Amino acid sequence: MPREVRERQMLDAAVAGFARHGYQAASMDDIAEEAGVSKPLVYLYLKSKEDLFTACIRRERAALVEAVRGGTGADRADGDGPGAGGVPDSGGSGDSGGSRAEQQLWRGLCAFFAHTAARPEGWSVLHRAHTQGEPFAREVAGLRAEITELVTLLLGRAAVDAGCDEEFAEREVSGLAHAMVGAAESLAVWANSRTDAVPSPKETAATLMNFCWTGLGQMIKGARWSPHR
Repeated sequence: MPREVRERQMLDAAVAGFARHGYQAASMDDIAEEAGVSKPLVYLYLKSKEDLFTACIRRERAALVEAVRGGTGADRADGDGPGAGGVPDSGGSGDSGGSRAEQQLWRGLCAFFAHTAARPEGWSVLHRAHTQGEPFAREVAGLRAEITELVTLLLGRAAVDAGCDEEFAEREVSGLAHAMVGAAESLAVWANSRTDAVPSPKETAATLMNFCWTGLGQMIKGARWSPHR
């Protein structure tokens, strides 16, 4: 069997084991058994438990970023084809219902939740990895930074499309992007933990858009919350 195929089997088994038991409790014996290989072969290919966990994080991180970027059309030449990445348009109404950046953000969120729903074990590994300290936390921080950078770009474009001045975009958008990414991560955990009335990826994305986009729209119009009203 080619090394690439064998290594993929090991990583599949490891992701399942780490998702099920956590990094500390996961057994290399169980991972090797599930992969259908000997434990010495796992160590030969992936050196150590730490290296194996890091390899799992990196694989799942790359897959998630690719899915989100594909959803937004960030890797396309024109960057805004309808339904990029095979993701449905907002409300089935097509891109005419909002600005280009707004629709890209919508499709990116749909892609994010579709991916985390389709690969719950991979998402579990990514979401919990930061609790294991370095070097794992650094890998997850890199993932969050990549996603946040993309969301910041799209929110900034959407604000400008809506006629907002650039000072607002520069001052407010970065914080809003961090808040939105954090909310998306929490929503993915919530959606994957549901056992009844499980929301579709599109429904989960709409929940976040309703929560964040409505507030952003008010801010763009100049409305601000005050504790003294």
